[in-house]
Amino acid sequence: MKSNILRAITENPDLGITMPDGTRLSARTWIPENATDAPVPAILEFLPYRKRDGTTARDCLTHPYFAKRGYACIRVDMRGNGDSEGLMEDEYSPQELSDAVETIKWLAAQPWCSGTVGMMGISWGGFNALQVAALQPEALKAIITLCSTVDRYADDIHFKGGCLLNENLGWSGTMWSYSSRAPDPALRPNDWREIWLDRLENEPFLAAHWLDHQTRDTYWEHGSVCEDYSKIKAATLAIGGWGDAYKNAPPALIENLDAPAKAIIGPWVHKYPHFAIPEPRIGFLQEALRWWDHWLKCEDTGVQDDPLYRPYLMESVPPKSWYTERAGTWLAINEKPSQLAHEIWHLGDQTLQDTAAPFETTISSPQTCGAHSGEYCAIWLGPELPDDQRSDDAMSVVFKTEPLETQRDIVGAPSVTLKISSDTPQGQIAVRLLDIQPNGASARITYGVLNLSHRDSHSTPSTMTPNKAEEVTIVLDHIAYRLPKGHRLGIAVSTAYWPLIWPSPQASTLTLTQGSLSLPLRPSGDVDEWTFELPEADTPWQVDTLRKGSNSRKTVTTWTTGVVTLEIVDDFGKVKDSDHGLINGSIAREWWSIHPDNPLSAHGRTHWTDELEREGIALRTEATSEMSCDATHFHLKARLEAFENDELIFEKDVQRSILRDNL
Repeated sequence: MKSNILRAITENPDLGITMPDGTRLSARTWIPENATDAPVPAILEFLPYRKRDGTTARDCLTHPYFAKRGYACIRVDMRGNGDSEGLMEDEYSPQELSDAVETIKWLAAQPWCSGTVGMMGISWGGFNALQVAALQPEALKAIITLCSTVDRYADDIHFKGGCLLNENLGWSGTMWSYSSRAPDPALRPNDWREIWLDRLENEPFLAAHWLDHQTRDTYWEHGSVCEDYSKIKAATLAIGGWGDAYKNAPPALIENLDAPAKAIIGPWVHKYPHFAIPEPRIGFLQEALRWWDHWLKCEDTGVQDDPLYRPYLMESVPPKSWYTERAGTWLAINEKPSQLAHEIWHLGDQTLQDTAAPFETTISSPQTCGAHSGEYCAIWLGPELPDDQRSDDAMSVVFKTEPLETQRDIVGAPSVTLKISSDTPQGQIAVRLLDIQPNGASARITYGVLNLSHRDSHSTPSTMTPNKAEEVTIVLDHIAYRLPKGHRLGIAVSTAYWPLIWPSPQASTLTLTQGSLSLPLRPSGDVDEWTFELPEADTPWQVDTLRKGSNSRKTVTTWTTGVVTLEIVDDFGKVKDSDHGLINGSIAREWWSIHPDNPLSAHGRTHWTDELEREGIALRTEATSEMSCDATHFHLKARLEAFENDELIFEKDVQRSILRDNL
């Protein structure tokens, strides 16, 4: 019988792991006290997000929990970030993945390690867990990947359906700020300033680098595990959230991996599911412990008998930009996603119907269509989810059924095939699947977008022949959603989706003459088919709050110009660590502006302020970036300023104009 006695652990805030080139990576570790006498498996999380003041809140809940149950937990700052040496190059660079592999080798060789290693992480850490697994380090036996992707081009923050996501600039602005911060002077008392200045001087402005690769070339193939799923040998538990951008990887992994794989998707945004919103949360740490115990300790915990896929089927609710909980049912599915049945609906004259019928309709949406899309990746716990779609529906062409006579449980990735012609060679299309409720409210179930030049290939795009009809297919994101009896199923088609995607150079008019919807369905049930344990966690991070956080989104129309601006302010507050005294605070701001009639008026701007303080030292960075365009080029500029005790000690500017390539 498994012992319930928790082990005493030792925490080290700055364990050094030296790479072959001499670069020292800093790790925070939690290791059972007697592990040298009785070695334990290691669990690695490998991130750029600063273990000392960035991910501390979630690290405190998670890593000590595993360590007290017989694991050495290692949270490493990647080179060029946090308290580690070296310089940041890019996301998922060959150097990053090589460092992770070397770290796994180092861990396996330590006297307190049994020789087996697991890797886990959410978002960046989930991405590189998959990518490192594909490199097959010998000691890596299992991974848990959360909110990640199998395709860096088609399903990350850069491009979607070949369209440029505005998150390409937004997340670049975030990293422009994150990676420009100094190490904690308490951990590097002799050289923190030298390391900081070197970082600032060499900090890459990633938005420009990513825009240098506008098609799916070898740059994006690197790290995209969908290029060869067979390379992953480690047992893989994949977890996602319906409120998150990264909901397609778990179905793709259970569909394609030869290695043991299971998938869970809940109603959550971009957070670990033991503290995520919307609820219900689950006992993620217990679920993970079952995974680790089986694959790293060879204990029979029953995970191989778990269902292949456990998605949360969300009930229809009134649409709004934030939920603390979502009603629904846990499903237990043993079929692969491709094996689920599909129902076919045909588009007609603003109708969805059982049989095909000729129709013709045109659509040319205002550039402000998409204002109710919500954040591409809901993460900061503000009002970031898609709310009532009626305003966007009014700028789209909508096809809808009669009130349904029976409910539908939609489970999978719907697809819409359209016969269309465009009056411009370059254009884009957005398709939303809607739950049109009896009171008229319109909820977005799922969606997809397509750059029409990418209709046949993301690698070799080709423009449309104006006014020539072609068939295109838009695959929507995976979802599990119950559409009740009496509601209408709708499809909304638009030629713009701002501020989620950057507009094409010209406003297009599309003519639609045929269309069909392939809707994945599962037989309905009314009770949970699976029950998770309630969430557990270790002791929360202890801080003194110096400034409370807040989140806001507002849309402003400048009446003299007609320009519409979305303003987002996420104040993450300011806190002092109750243990070691480091103070940190940050505020993120974004502005997205466009004129309804002019796609070339699109403009995005970000501004991050970050503060780091301890006795006698007050450090601050101001990181700004912006993007505009004309018909042929994207125009980018960024500025980075660093202050020490309010004195400007560093500044640099970056400016690039990049040719548009079928975008």
